[in-house]
Amino acid sequence: MQRIRSLKLGWRAAKQIHVAPSSSRNYSHGHNSFGLLFDIDGVLVRGRTPIPAAKQCFRNLVDRKGKYKVPVVFVTNAGNCMRQTKAEQLSHLLDVEVSPDQVMLSHSPLRMFTQFHNMCVLVSGQGPIQEVAHNLGFQNVVTVDALREAYPLLDVVDHNRRPKDEVPPSKDLPPIEAVILFGEPIRWETNLQLIIDVLLTNGKPGNPLTTLQYPHIPVLACNMDLLWMAEAKNPRFGHGMFLVSLESLYKKITGCELKYEALIGKPSVVTYNYAELLIRQQAESLGWTEPVERLYAIGDNPMADIYGANLYNRYLQASRHARAQIQAKGSGGGGELQGEIIEDPPEMTSTELGGASGVYGIEERLPESCSSILVCTGVYSRDQQELPTDPRHTVTEQRIFHGHRDFRFDPNLTQPSFVVQDVKEAVELVFQQEGCALA
Repeated sequence: MQRIRSLKLGWRAAKQIHVAPSSSRNYSHGHNSFGLLFDIDGVLVRGRTPIPAAKQCFRNLVDRKGKYKVPVVFVTNAGNCMRQTKAEQLSHLLDVEVSPDQVMLSHSPLRMFTQFHNMCVLVSGQGPIQEVAHNLGFQNVVTVDALREAYPLLDVVDHNRRPKDEVPPSKDLPPIEAVILFGEPIRWETNLQLIIDVLLTNGKPGNPLTTLQYPHIPVLACNMDLLWMAEAKNPRFGHGMFLVSLESLYKKITGCELKYEALIGKPSVVTYNYAELLIRQQAESLGWTEPVERLYAIGDNPMADIYGANLYNRYLQASRHARAQIQAKGSGGGGELQGEIIEDPPEMTSTELGGASGVYGIEERLPESCSSILVCTGVYSRDQQELPTDPRHTVTEQRIFHGHRDFRFDPNLTQPSFVVQDVKEAVELVFQQEGCALA
C-alpha cells in the first residue's frame, strides 16, 4: 500500500507536466478521437535498419508541413538510452520529426516511483544508465562497475579481470537499499554475481553472509522481453532472459523466489497508463478539447505488445465498470445498473497492474478501449503455429509461454484484435476503422 500511495503522488505530479510549446508544431488540427501507440523493434526497425513499410507509413501520418495528423507515442521496452537519443534515432530512420515527448522507454514510469529516489540504488544495464537514473529522479546511484571497483574480490569468473599480485583494499560504499534493472548488461556473469551478492548480504556485499534476510531488498525491473528482433533471421536474447537467469540463480542458492517490487515495461498496465498520459498531452498540444476515446497499439510480440494492450483494455473495462457502479449508487440505484448489465471483468494481479490500481480509477476520464494490432515483421510471423486456447497446453514441444514468471498466461490476452502484414497496413486499417482519410 505504501508503494501505491507514493505512486499516486507521482502520477498527480506528472499530470501537471505540460508538453513543451515546441511539440505543438508537430501536429495539424482535426476532429479525430483516437491515438496510436507504436512499438519500435520489429515494427519500425530491425536493429538499425528501417522496415521499408515504416517510412511510407509515417509519410502518410504527417501532412505536407511534417505535422502529425493524430497523437502518436512510441512505446518501446528498450531502456539503455535517453529519450532524446531515441527520438533523434527515430527522426533519422523515419524521415519525420520525433519529439522526446513522444517517446516512452521501458524505464519511463520509474519517474513516478518517488519513494525510491532518495535511496542508494544499484543500477544494472548498459549505456548511460547512471545518467538515465539521475534523469528519472534517482539521487544516489551506484553502478555495477563502481561496485566491482569498490570490492575487487567479488568478480572472479574472468581470470584476466582478477586482481594480480597484491589484493587491493576494498572501498566503503553506503549500503545498497534497492536494485534497479534497466536492461540486459554486457557482462552477464559480472552483473549476476554482484546482484546476487547484494541481495544475499542485505545490500552490503563486502560483508560475509551469515543469516539470509528474506524478503530481500527491493528489486525493480524494466523490460521483460524474453526475445526481440534485430537484423538476424531469428530472435535475440532480451532482458527477460537475464531476469530468468537471475531468478533461477537466486532460487538455486536460497531456495526462495526472487521478488520484484515492480515489473515495468510492456505488458504491465502501469506502462500503458503512462503511455496514455503522453497521448493525452499530445492531444492537448494538438488543440483537441475532447479526450482521446480509443487507442490502437501496434506491435510484433504477442507476449509483450499484444498481451499488454489487451491487458490494458481489460483494465479500462474494469475502470468503466467501477465508475458505472459508483454512478448507479449515487443515483439511488443501490449499485445495480438500470437497463444495462455489465459483467464483472476478470481480476488482475498486483504484478500485472504494477501499481496502477491506486493511480487511475473512477475519478479519471480514461479511453473507452485499446485495440491490439499484430504485425508480421518481427517476433511473430504468420508461419508460426497459432497459440492454443487452453492454457494447460501452453508448455509443450510446439509452444512455450514466453511471458514473465509473475504474469499469468491467459490465451485470450495473446489474441490480437487484428493481424496485418506490416505497420503501413496497420495504420491504414486504423484510419479505415475510424472512417478517416489517411492520404
